[in-house]
Amino acid sequence: MTMTEVSTLLTGRGLLESPRWHGGRLYFSDWSAGEVVAVDPAGRDEVVARVASLPLCTAWLPDGRMVVVSSPDGRLLRRESDGGLVTHADLGMPGWNDIVVDGRGNAYVNRIGFDPMAGEEFRPGSVHLAAPDGSVRQVADGIAFPNGMAVTADNSTLIVADSYRHSLVAFDIGADGELLRRRPWAGLGEGVPDGICVDASDAVWYADVPHRRCVRVAEGGAVLETVPLDRGAFACALGGPDGRTLFITAARWRGMTESEMVAAGSGRVLAARAGVPGAGWP
Repeated sequence: MTMTEVSTLLTGRGLLESPRWHGGRLYFSDWSAGEVVAVDPAGRDEVVARVASLPLCTAWLPDGRMVVVSSPDGRLLRRESDGGLVTHADLGMPGWNDIVVDGRGNAYVNRIGFDPMAGEEFRPGSVHLAAPDGSVRQVADGIAFPNGMAVTADNSTLIVADSYRHSLVAFDIGADGELLRRRPWAGLGEGVPDGICVDASDAVWYADVPHRRCVRVAEGGAVLETVPLDRGAFACALGGPDGRTLFITAARWRGMTESEMVAAGSGRVLAARAGVPGAGWP
C-alpha cells in the first residue's frame, strides 16, 4: 500500500533529524544550524536549544524534561525549566548518534564505531545505557551502523535500526535496563533504515535516505505501507492530537563526506496521515 498525500509543515532548513511529538508541538533537530526547534501544527516555529553537535538528537524524560546528545564532548544534556542546559550524564567519549528514553527513564544512546565523515576504517557500533541514577554502561555491541531506536509501549523491547545491515534488531529490556535476547526483528531487503518509530500495532516506520521514502513494516519484514518522497527521509515520528500524523524530516542528500551533507535550504518537515496511531517511544 502506498500513501501519497504528503503536506509540508516547514521548509528552508538544513539536515533535519530527531522528530519528537511532545506537548502539542513537534520538536526536531537542525544539524546544519545546531538548533533544536519546536513547531506547532500551524507551522509557527521556535528555537528551544542551541548545541554545537553533529549528530544532534533528542528525547524526553518521563518528567517532561528534554535531553540532548552533545556528541563531540560526550555528554547527555538536560534542558531545565528555565531553558538552560545541564549535564544529565557523562558518556565518557565523543561520537554519539541517536537516543531513545523509555517510560522508566532509561536513556539508550548509540555510538557508531568509526567516523565515516573523516574516512575512518569501519568498526561496528554499540548501544549504551544512561540510567536514571546517572551511571553509564554499554549494553549492546556488534551493530554495524546503529541509527534510529524505538521502545515499545509496554517498555519490553528496544528496536535498533542497523543501516549497514539493512535490518532492524530487537532486544528485550531487563528490569535493570539491560538488553537481553538479541534477535533479528526485520530484514529490509535493500532498505536503509535511519530514524524509526513504533505504532500501536507494533509495526515500525523507518525513514530511508537513499530510497527517498518512509516504510511501515511488520515484524519479520513484510511491507505494509510506503510514503514516497522527492528527497531523502532521515527520520520519522508519529504524533499530532490523535497520534495519527506521520512527521518526516527530509532533505536532499549530497553525501557523508561532502562539506555540506545536504543541499542548503532543502530540509523540510513533512506530514502524512497514518492509519494506526503511534505508541511507545519516541
